[in-house]
Amino acid sequence: MKKRILMVCEAFGGGVFTYVRQLCNDMCDNFDVYLAYSLRPQTPKDYKTQLDSRIHLIEVKNWNGKSVTNIANDRKVIKELRQIANSVHPDIIHLHSSIAGGIGRLAFKNDSYKLIYTPHGYAHVLMGPGLKSNIYKFAEKYLGKHSKAITLTCTESEDEVARALSKNTAYIETGIDVKELAKTLNKVKRSENKELKVYTVGRIAKQKRPDLFNKIAELVPNVKFLWIGDGELKNELTSPNITVTGWKDRNEALKIADTADIFILCSYGEAIAMSLIENMYMGKLCLVSDTMGNKSVINNGTNGYTCNTAEDYAKRVKEAVEVFPFRLAKQAHDDVVNIYNNDVMKKKYIKFYKSLIK
Repeated sequence: MKKRILMVCEAFGGGVFTYVRQLCNDMCDNFDVYLAYSLRPQTPKDYKTQLDSRIHLIEVKNWNGKSVTNIANDRKVIKELRQIANSVHPDIIHLHSSIAGGIGRLAFKNDSYKLIYTPHGYAHVLMGPGLKSNIYKFAEKYLGKHSKAITLTCTESEDEVARALSKNTAYIETGIDVKELAKTLNKVKRSENKELKVYTVGRIAKQKRPDLFNKIAELVPNVKFLWIGDGELKNELTSPNITVTGWKDRNEALKIADTADIFILCSYGEAIAMSLIENMYMGKLCLVSDTMGNKSVINNGTNGYTCNTAEDYAKRVKEAVEVFPFRLAKQAHDDVVNIYNNDVMKKKYIKFYKSLIK
């Protein structure tokens, strides 16, 4: 009889959805997988068809966007999660992202379940400085000290942050489905326009630092910049050489990405950005902020560049315009094939889960 794992995910969209979907699918051969989730606007409409049919899906009805700001509703969520766990009888409960991690660690603080929490990027780091991030940091410290949960992060640099907040930590590097991405890329019609362009992808929000992206573009006015995505801070992208594409489906986004050669990720921090791993595989020159998550993946001068200021990014773009560093892009591709792929990640997860339920 297979051991049971209950995955709990409130942030069921974006990169967290991609990660949790892949992890659940990968674990089905070895474990009986249950997924308690909440629908968000960013949740793909076809999410059920993307998940293995063996996964038991349980929608958490009380997760309706009110959590964290509504204590009465949080109590309802805690009660519902406990009811789900009492029905499933899992050997392991794995909490994904900050809200599930916070409420889940409160819900199961006195139970005998093996409890795991994966932040997918600590909220207080991703937000940058401010009152809200200070509140999240305090909550993480309190829960980290008073919970039995193992904090399982996605990179070594995120684990460094975790060790200052939690008494029990570990990390497993994120991997993408290389075969699936290769098939998707094969379907994308290759562009003949090879004018060097710079781009990024994702929500135009504080975490991704559109103000810094804009400043970089201003410093290299003769190069075209693209932002594949949209968001509330779109008005910060004022440099005339920036084009905002709006939200695109995956194939269309890859088509646009194919017209560019340099990928910038200048965020405040990441757990590990799936977009970064994908762009490494695609052979892009990756310029990233020297922060949590990014600096574990990009080894400065070996498979890309880490940068601290707009001037650092602009310098690397100007250099690439003169002589493109194909060696770095090739090494980034090879690193994904050898390290950041889901076959390696799958083996590590199976070993980790089994070590908890001997």
